[in-house]
Amino acid sequence: MRDFFEIIRARRSVRAYESRAVEPKQLEAILEVANRAPSAGNLQGYEIHVVRDAATRRALARASLEQMFLTQAPVALVFCADPARSAAKYGRRGEELYSVQDATIAAAYAQLAATALGLATCWVGAFDETEVARILGLRRGLRPVAILPVGWPAESPAPTPRRALSELVREHAG
Repeated sequence: MRDFFEIIRARRSVRAYESRAVEPKQLEAILEVANRAPSAGNLQGYEIHVVRDAATRRALARASLEQMFLTQAPVALVFCADPARSAAKYGRRGEELYSVQDATIAAAYAQLAATALGLATCWVGAFDETEVARILGLRRGLRPVAILPVGWPAESPAPTPRRALSELVREHAG
């Protein structure tokens, strides 16, 4: 297992994947890590939909502004906010915000777990929510917020530039 900070530095948005399968134990490990992500009130106001079927991944790619690299990865994970689950405890704020935060935190954990296993992902947030919900047959009320293709990388993108901390961080004195 690699050092946590090394994993953070190693994570890249990969848009080319080998045809090699993701092993069931690897996928289970990724899902277990996502399940450990913090959530508002520990409600886990989200669901994770695992898509292995090539035709469904192709449909998701088309619904994602033709981001066809989604078809190359053997697995796609679709993270969906469950607003009703969060609203039960937190009302409107839970419905509109906490469920989306819960789903995105779980997706970020899944990305890091995949990286730790030597796999690659790419956060896909540009898609037609209604179409993705239709493709997956999501129950009413679930909101897809992120799609992660998961697979073995067929490319090694260079690190992307990051803002300097001096531009990003603001400290407030007492």
